[in-house]
Amino acid sequence: MNNMKQLTRNAIPEREGWLRSKQTQKWIFLLFAITPAFGGYLLFTLYPNLMSAYYSLLNWNGISDPVFVGFQNYVTLFQDKYVWRALFHNLIYMFFVPAFVILISLLLAYILTNKNYKGTPFYKVIFFFPNVLSSVVVALLWAFIYDGSFGLLNSMLRLVGINIGEYYWLGEIKTALWAIIPPYVWAGVGFYVIIFMNAMVTIPKSLYESAILEGATPMTRLVKITIPLIMPIVRVGALFLVLGSLKGFEHVLILTNGGPAGSTDVIGLYMFNLAFGAEYHNYGYASAVGMFLFIVLVIAKLITDKYITSQTVEY
Repeated sequence: MNNMKQLTRNAIPEREGWLRSKQTQKWIFLLFAITPAFGGYLLFTLYPNLMSAYYSLLNWNGISDPVFVGFQNYVTLFQDKYVWRALFHNLIYMFFVPAFVILISLLLAYILTNKNYKGTPFYKVIFFFPNVLSSVVVALLWAFIYDGSFGLLNSMLRLVGINIGEYYWLGEIKTALWAIIPPYVWAGVGFYVIIFMNAMVTIPKSLYESAILEGATPMTRLVKITIPLIMPIVRVGALFLVLGSLKGFEHVLILTNGGPAGSTDVIGLYMFNLAFGAEYHNYGYASAVGMFLFIVLVIAKLITDKYITSQTVEY
């Protein structure tokens, strides 16, 4: 009996010593720190994606019993001309939106950083203001701008002598697709101006001074010094913009809902209407379209990684 008590007393200090070790405390801390984020990822990202892959193999409207159809939804998808039309519109947005946002943001950030304007903090707030607004508010604002009867765009054109009457930019097939691009650009420029400015202020002034002594113009300094040194930041921004242009559909939903005659439809909106629209309730086929969009996003990411250099320039 005494021996058992002695063994118990010896085991308690050993256990306490194990808990007090730095290695054990480190793993306990990592467990409590990672579990909430990893659990959220499993619950709200990985699990829905896995279920979407499963639903894509079903013929299911969300109410009746699902019917397993295998890859029939994917066969239908590749024969669906509306999917390819929507993908074409996505590719247009993917090319023009990131290009305009990156170009305008770089120029504005470069000017504000190197000209040392007294009101630079105020300009930062002004440029960032669209990011404070929700996508719904931005879309409604631009819907007012494009309105044919009392829209701001037609009024400005009349002021400069161009009278096109009551032209509805979002109601015409020729202009609706291109009219969607400015809201995306306007909403995205301010954020990247702030990001690029914060990256530019880390560049030593001596590099610009040396370039000025050698006769480099402001544009040459931007292309030869500024952009190469912040290229990793530009690359990440371009990646986010490319993926966002492929996934996003909020502006299109509010401005045109894919019209007129499907001329502004995108994959995200087409998938949304398949699952929740008034005409269709086919969650299985919508999930197949979603998996197709996932593949497109992966391909876009790989292409961006290949053609936008990730090499860091040191000074």
